[in-house]
Amino acid sequence: MPASTTEKRLLLIGATRGLGLAIAEEYLKLGWHVVATARQKAGTALHALVGKADGRLDIENLDITDPAQVSALHGRLASERFDLLFVNAGVANAPEETVADVSTEEFVRVMVTNALSPMRFVEAFQDLVPPTGAIAIMSSGQGSVSNNENGGFEVYRATKAALNTLMRSFAARRRDDPRTLLLLAPGWVRTDMGGPNARLSIEDSIPNLVKVVQAQEGKAGLQYLDYLGRTVPW
Repeated sequence: MPASTTEKRLLLIGATRGLGLAIAEEYLKLGWHVVATARQKAGTALHALVGKADGRLDIENLDITDPAQVSALHGRLASERFDLLFVNAGVANAPEETVADVSTEEFVRVMVTNALSPMRFVEAFQDLVPPTGAIAIMSSGQGSVSNNENGGFEVYRATKAALNTLMRSFAARRRDDPRTLLLLAPGWVRTDMGGPNARLSIEDSIPNLVKVVQAQEGKAGLQYLDYLGRTVPW
């Protein structure tokens, strides 16, 4: 079914489970057309949503860490425009690992997935977001350097702090950019990544997070906000 001229469009990166899947579901409820990516070609909860989405969900196959796949996706979507680009892809390592313990290979894996690849994606796809649009990246409260008083999740924290710094550099190079730029902290959520002891359910986090994104519409510049719209200290 062709999209209407007034239908808002979301490009969502990393949506097969957890927070990403919930974001896709929330925007579909709001009537948006969602183009979402999955590393798998079939069989995920995201794929199961297609039949319930009234033609408003398209799924693209993508591993965000593969530059060739990123380039190919841009080629497929080059003629499209999106009101919101939301990069949610990310991984975690063992939370108890410190820099003294983690292997170089594991450190590189987490840093490339959580910091380098999201920002390379934003650089490559920001031309598909019009001046009235928004670019959002899922960060974490653990990316806050100021708030890191108790340690823990050492490598993961470092990757999110790096992501935040790179996004600030992106914004600094575009001081006159009218688009909304967001780094978002969803809270500690009970997902496969967050674990069973996390404080929040997905239902506590994601509907509120989407409301935060909507409330920032039309506000130029970069903000680092949590799921309740509170500013997170850098």
